[in-house]
Amino acid sequence: MVLSFTEEQEELRAVVRKFLESRSSEQQVRIQLDSSDGFDRGVWKQMAEQIGIQGLAIPEEFGGSGYGFGELAIVLEESGRALLCSPLFSTVVLAANTLLQSGDDAACRRHLPGIASGETLATVAIIEEYGSWTEAGITVRATEAEGGWLLNGTKPYVLDGASANIIIVAARSEAGVSLFLVTADSDGLATAPTPTLDQTRRQATLELQNTPAQLLGELGAGWDTLSSVLDIAAAALACEQVGGAAQVLESTVDYVKVREQFGRPIGSFQAIKHRCADMLVELESARSAAYYASYAVTTAADDLPVAASTAKVYCSTAFYHIAAQSIQLHGGIGFTWEHPAHLYFKRAKSSEILLGSPSHHRAVLADRIGL
Repeated sequence: MVLSFTEEQEELRAVVRKFLESRSSEQQVRIQLDSSDGFDRGVWKQMAEQIGIQGLAIPEEFGGSGYGFGELAIVLEESGRALLCSPLFSTVVLAANTLLQSGDDAACRRHLPGIASGETLATVAIIEEYGSWTEAGITVRATEAEGGWLLNGTKPYVLDGASANIIIVAARSEAGVSLFLVTADSDGLATAPTPTLDQTRRQATLELQNTPAQLLGELGAGWDTLSSVLDIAAAALACEQVGGAAQVLESTVDYVKVREQFGRPIGSFQAIKHRCADMLVELESARSAAYYASYAVTTAADDLPVAASTAKVYCSTAFYHIAAQSIQLHGGIGFTWEHPAHLYFKRAKSSEILLGSPSHHRAVLADRIGL
């Protein structure tokens, strides 16, 4: 097992970091908080055309670059550092992998080239009213109709649901949970932005009333596909959380080195040193968990489900704790709107819940290892 990066991958990291430093600064992030889309479409286009981010992990036969999840994980870690506002997670992590995992070759050839080029925004609508990331929580109904299917029900908490061109909806048919493709202009589809704590990652509520849809993959095999996708997504989110936590710790250490109290930098006090050291231990442990989960995705390892849930539990907890400690160590300024600490804290909290809370994944992990 190799958890280090190649020279080419480190070059990719450098390119992405430099790009995001100029395109996702704190000022630009704050601008997107008040925008209608929640992201800069010009930056999204540049990500595709100048670096090819959206197509990194998409096979060449479907219009991508044919690299692996390892390269995408690097991009996600850097996007977490920069608090990038974009549909990267919903489109590239969730939707693209759902298409690939579905085994529907025709759908992949139809939609993945657009995702790779940055022209298509896509997302996946899974959870419903009670926020359960389980098969039993899916109640939207799918009924067969002439030429396709009709969907009825509500899907709240859909990432980038208001801006996506294509939505993959998990719905229940007589054969069980299945996946269906819905376009944004479909009859009977209504989308409404959802106010959330973390406005750097937009969500929407979808109302489906006899909405026409096309079956994706095999009828009744939707949850098997989603289970694989959610494991991949958990590993991806863990990498993003590590990037955010690393940036928070670095900025906090920089601050305690210059903030003075009683005539000396507060970073020289033993209590502050201990808290920063604890944060570093949490970060590096989270990094190890995220990198191993990324490796498990890349190699299709048998223990991917265990690695994914482990990473989701630890990285969620570490990012949230490091972000909270950062606010405390910044003192009064850490609680102000003008300081970026609250932006990372909100992202940490929303990421903690996304794809299932740590308590949910502890239960999943216990089941997976036979406890």
